[in-house]
Amino acid sequence: MNHVPLRDKAVSPATASDEQALRIRAVHRAAAELKRGTPVLIGGAFPLVVLTAETAGAAGLRDLAALAAGPALLLLAPSRAAAVLQRPVMSDGPAVAIRLTSLLADAAALRGLADPTASQLLPEEPQRAEAPALAGAALALAKLARLLPAVVVVPARQDADHSAAERDLLRVDAADILAHPQTMAEGLRRVAEAAVPLEGAADARVVAFRAPDSGVEHLAILVGRPETAAAPLVRIHSECFTGDLLGSLRCDCGPQLKGAIRRMGEEGSGVLLYLAQEGRGIGLVNKLRAYAMQDRGLDTLDANRALGWGADERNFRIAATMLAELGVPSIRLLTNNPEKVAALVACGVEVVNRERHVFEPNGVNDGYLATKAARFGHLFE
Repeated sequence: MNHVPLRDKAVSPATASDEQALRIRAVHRAAAELKRGTPVLIGGAFPLVVLTAETAGAAGLRDLAALAAGPALLLLAPSRAAAVLQRPVMSDGPAVAIRLTSLLADAAALRGLADPTASQLLPEEPQRAEAPALAGAALALAKLARLLPAVVVVPARQDADHSAAERDLLRVDAADILAHPQTMAEGLRRVAEAAVPLEGAADARVVAFRAPDSGVEHLAILVGRPETAAAPLVRIHSECFTGDLLGSLRCDCGPQLKGAIRRMGEEGSGVLLYLAQEGRGIGLVNKLRAYAMQDRGLDTLDANRALGWGADERNFRIAATMLAELGVPSIRLLTNNPEKVAALVACGVEVVNRERHVFEPNGVNDGYLATKAARFGHLFE
C-alpha cells in the first residue's frame, strides 16, 4: 500500500490547495490504516501512536510497543468509560484514559472493552489515568473510520517520525483530523447528474456530490425545478440501509423517505438530500451494535452512548454546502426535529418554515418514536 510522506519535505513546492489535498488524503489514509489494524502516528505538541481497540491485532500491538516512550493507555468516550470503570465518570474532555498495561498482549480483551456487545473478562482492574493532549484527535480519527471510539495510545518516542517511516506507518497531524469534517463539507462538489423518474415523482433528477480526495458520496434528489422556487420543500435524509432498502420496521426511515418524495411530487418541486450518514452518523456496523444494545433494554440514545458515540454524530454542514451548490438558499424544511432546523440555520441556510413529517407507529417502532419525542425533542403533534 502506498502512503503519503510522513512530512511534506519530499513534495515539490505546491499551492495552498495542493497542500490541503495532501492533508485531506493523509486523514483518509490514516482512517483506512486504523481499519486494517495498523497504528498511525498523530503529530502535534505531544505526538501519539494510535491503534483502535476494535481492530488491534498482534502485529499492530508490536508496532505500537516499538514506538512507545511511555505506558499504554486505552482512551474511551466518557459514556463508555463509565461502564468499563463501573462508576460515574466526570470529564471535561472528549476522552477518558484507562491504564491497562497487561492488555498490550491481549487484543481480544481490548475489543471486549471497546464493544459492549462482546463479552470479555478483564484480566486486571481498570485504573483511570490522565488523558493525553491529543486524546480528542485520536478518538475523532477512530470515528472518521466508523470504528468504535476506543483507541490504544502510547506517547511517541523522539525519533518516532523516523521509526514510523521504517515500519511503513503513516503520520497525520491532529489539527487536520479535527478540521476534517468541516473541510470535507466545504469541499463538496457536483460530480454527476441524471434524470431518474421515481414512483410518486416522475420529474426527478439525482445529483451526486463528492468531496476532494474522498470516496464518500452524497446524493441530491431534485423534483421539478426547486432552484426556481422562493423556498422549496427540502428533506435532509440520512441513509438507512435497513429502513430505506430492507423495509425494517424498527424505524420510520423508509416511510419518511418515500413520503417526502411523494409530497414533493404532489407540490411539483423539492429537494431531498440523501446523506451518507447512516445511524445518525455512526455507520451501519455500529447501528447494528446499537440495535443489539436496544434488544437488551436500552433506548436509541442510551444504546449509542453505551458504544461511546454521541446522541447525534451527523454533520449538517454537508447539507448546507449541497444546498448552496444547488442554488437553494431558502427552504421549507420537512422534519420533526427542531435541532435539525437550528443546525442548518447555524450553517447559513434560511429555513422559512418547518413542515411536519409524521407517520403512524407500526407496532414495532412505537418505543423508537417515543424516544425520539421524549429524549431527542422531535415534534410529532
